[in-house]
Amino acid sequence: MPETVSPAPVEQTCWLPRHRKSPRAARQELRDFLRPHPSGEPLLPTGELLVSELVTNAVQHARTPRGRLIFIRFRLSPDDDTLRIEVHDADSEKPSLRDTTTADESGRGLLLVHELATQWGCCPRAGGIGKFVWCHVSAPAEAAA
Repeated sequence: MPETVSPAPVEQTCWLPRHRKSPRAARQELRDFLRPHPSGEPLLPTGELLVSELVTNAVQHARTPRGRLIFIRFRLSPDDDTLRIEVHDADSEKPSLRDTTTADESGRGLLLVHELATQWGCCPRAGGIGKFVWCHVSAPAEAAA
């Protein structure tokens, strides 16, 4: 009897602690999610950078009680191979783009998201506790051809 190969999942979620090592763990989760998808490889460089920035923001800036976790969701649209990344935290304050100077050593995370994602935004979480910041990543035009 032939072995049935199940399709790669179109969505994956995970919980991470608010810890300085969580951006690295989020990048690994994204690699594991995209690996079985034929269209996943071109999404990795930008996807890894953006999930790292969003998780770093949740770790460094979310004002939440000790012990709260960060929830991450990846979704790959089978229609157009667009990757959606969501990073949820328990702080309701929306992030905002900041003006930075060339001398600033931080503060450019959302600017990178704004420049590299095809779309991004912030929404309140269901139940009224916290928010999630999301972004869409599409393959570069030369990789899609």
